[in-house]
Amino acid sequence: MSEKFDAQLRSGATIRQIEIMDAVEAHGSQHKAAAALGISRSTVDDAIRKAKNRAARVPNAEMPLSEDQRKFRPEWTQEDCIAELQRIAKIDEDKVITRNYFRVHSDISESTWSRYYGTFLEFKRQAGIILSRHAHGIERSIAKHASKDNQRRMNADKTGWEDKYLRPDSKRFQTCLVGSDIHDKLCDPFYRRLFVETARRVKPEKVVLNGDIFDLTEFGKYTNDPRQFDVIGRLKWVHQFLADLREACPDAEIIFVEGNHEFRLMRHMTEATPALMVVLSDLHGMTVPDLLGLTKYEVNYVARMDLAAFNEADIKKELAKNYVLLWDSLLFHHFPEGRNMGYPGANGHHHKHIVWNNYSPQFGPFEWHQLGAGHIRQASYCAGEKWSNGFLLCHVDTRTRRTQMEYIDCSHEHAMIGGRFYQRDKEELIAA
Repeated sequence: MSEKFDAQLRSGATIRQIEIMDAVEAHGSQHKAAAALGISRSTVDDAIRKAKNRAARVPNAEMPLSEDQRKFRPEWTQEDCIAELQRIAKIDEDKVITRNYFRVHSDISESTWSRYYGTFLEFKRQAGIILSRHAHGIERSIAKHASKDNQRRMNADKTGWEDKYLRPDSKRFQTCLVGSDIHDKLCDPFYRRLFVETARRVKPEKVVLNGDIFDLTEFGKYTNDPRQFDVIGRLKWVHQFLADLREACPDAEIIFVEGNHEFRLMRHMTEATPALMVVLSDLHGMTVPDLLGLTKYEVNYVARMDLAAFNEADIKKELAKNYVLLWDSLLFHHFPEGRNMGYPGANGHHHKHIVWNNYSPQFGPFEWHQLGAGHIRQASYCAGEKWSNGFLLCHVDTRTRRTQMEYIDCSHEHAMIGGRFYQRDKEELIAA
């Protein structure tokens, strides 16, 4: 004898489930019903099981009507539909109003409201159950900007150090030593020795560290093994480098132009580990300038970019603001954009030495250099022998604003600086 299905079970079932139950009752068994419908016995059993489960879950009072029992209300206006949805929303104000919840509590057909609103999501927007697209867009925009508040606060912490330790010199002829892309612990030891030794011998009026003095690949876009992260070791390396540089030329004005790798550190400190800034500030009394060594070694930090940049294009535009103009005659910019500003000078970033000759009535014949890097060429992200190591000595006549450039290449086993020959020692050959 086949199973009989009561009205409550049928009222909560789908049209297909009701069709299967009717076949079972008509043919006397699930097996015969399956044969008559051309489906498997397991499909019949599954449909009946699901209908029973749903009937057990939904109380009698909340049993939704089947589609053929619902009423299409052709006379209903948009306001009538909204009033019905708002009525249902007040049944349980803590309940999320889903499409199915609406079906359970209303006897109107979907075509009654869908002809006006298309989707249930838009139906809820128009009824004020959820935010409109515009209001939701404003909320998202607020959240987007709020996420950058820490970075905006840090802007004020670093931008005030551009002119902190100015050391004007009245001599007519001035010299500037410029290095770029040193990348802290990955610095070529031969490059490091030559750079500090040149500062000691020449005693330049200014030293420009033209971006990416830090490496900090831990916070970059390249895939790195976290077990090899050593942020503290990198910070200590830069501090020791600044200490040696300050000892070599104690009267020089040292200028640090923020590059994209320094930006990585700032972004990480504000986004990924803001608690670390609290520890540094409250427990150790340290600020960002202390972290970078600006205070201890009296370094001017050129960082005009807004850290609260939202995408890569914004970041590049903001970083392009970081450059320094010396004696109204020499411009140093981490990116090649500086070359288009009409001054003699140099950029870094691309780790490969190129020189362009130019002329202007103001400066006469002049050169723009793209500097080689300071780091070893065996770094994982290097283009190997296509990149080079080197730094620049710039001399300027402040009266005529004429400049002369001396590029020192130290890519190989030897280098010549000011008539003195230097050769890599045994330990430095590892990086050759």
